[in-house]
Amino acid sequence: MSIPCLLHKSSPTAAYLSYHPEKPSQKQPRKKWFEYSLRVQPHHTDYAGVVWHGTYVSWLETARVECLRSMGIDFAELVKLGCELPVVELSLRYHRVLRLGEIAIVKTRMSAMTGVRMYWDCAIESSDRQLVHVTGKVTLVAMDREKGKLCVNFPLR
Repeated sequence: MSIPCLLHKSSPTAAYLSYHPEKPSQKQPRKKWFEYSLRVQPHHTDYAGVVWHGTYVSWLETARVECLRSMGIDFAELVKLGCELPVVELSLRYHRVLRLGEIAIVKTRMSAMTGVRMYWDCAIESSDRQLVHVTGKVTLVAMDREKGKLCVNFPLR
């Protein structure tokens, strides 16, 4: 049995996701950055103590999930309903390395939504915000996990 990607109308998640970005009277994508800090741990690095490039991708995904949570959208609730938000495009620019023990600020924000696509900006900065380590853009789509198709009933449009 297929689980439609619809949320209970009274949930805060449904209220947020049902807006239409093209209508100025409704809530727009997040303009402020969602931020959190972290300290580079040994398991984030290679043998030289430099953060492995794939670690940044993991940090950015954590930031997106927590940003959604801060907006009242529980990712676990979406998964229970059979919805997924896979990455369909990822573009990162590595400006400078982070090293073991350093503290960084991971930043993300949803820049736009069109149809079933969610566009995100991301950055990782030094704790004093003077250096940029990584910048990028990520595109997600709403998918019905059981059908393996775009979630046309997902109230993102």
